[in-house]
Amino acid sequence: MIHSVIQPLATASRRSFIGNSGKLSALGLAMLGGNLALAQGMAGDAAKDVGILNVALGLEHEAINAYQLGALSGLLQKPVLDVAVKFQSNHKAHRDALIDTIQKLGGRPVAEKKIDDYARALKADTLKSPSDVLDLAARLELGATNAYLGVIPAFMSKDLAKVAARLAADETLHFTVLTQALGRPLPASALSFGA
Repeated sequence: MIHSVIQPLATASRRSFIGNSGKLSALGLAMLGGNLALAQGMAGDAAKDVGILNVALGLEHEAINAYQLGALSGLLQKPVLDVAVKFQSNHKAHRDALIDTIQKLGGRPVAEKKIDDYARALKADTLKSPSDVLDLAARLELGATNAYLGVIPAFMSKDLAKVAARLAADETLHFTVLTQALGRPLPASALSFGA
């Protein structure tokens, strides 16, 4: 049994993304999804969108650095390390899409912090085993899954819901693989994500 020694700040941050920041606007998600024609036809508050998208970008920066810390820890060996690097590349793609969208909205993307800042926030010094690294990653992925799923009901457009669902699907895949790698059971009941 793996004892959790990490209480990542990301869980609270991801909840804030949904609860305190509101929701991604239709305009922001249309741009994030690459649907510029749809985005140009929508009215929206670009400053609000930029703020919300920057919260999401900050969380993607955190995920990228969490996987980097895991890789640098020396605790992960092949093939687990290869999977972690793949998941990190997915988060880099999310980051790049968010940066592009923020810039198209006329905003300034939030800067990535130094890796030492993420190490302190995520308590990387407590990572003593491969299971500790995977547990941290699984917690972050579950938070991301729930954050992205939380914005889906806010949209009238099926296209916008699809963009949010695609992001959530990546995070759910990551969480599921990590859960299995930890030897934990999958959620026991249906409808367990996004609740």
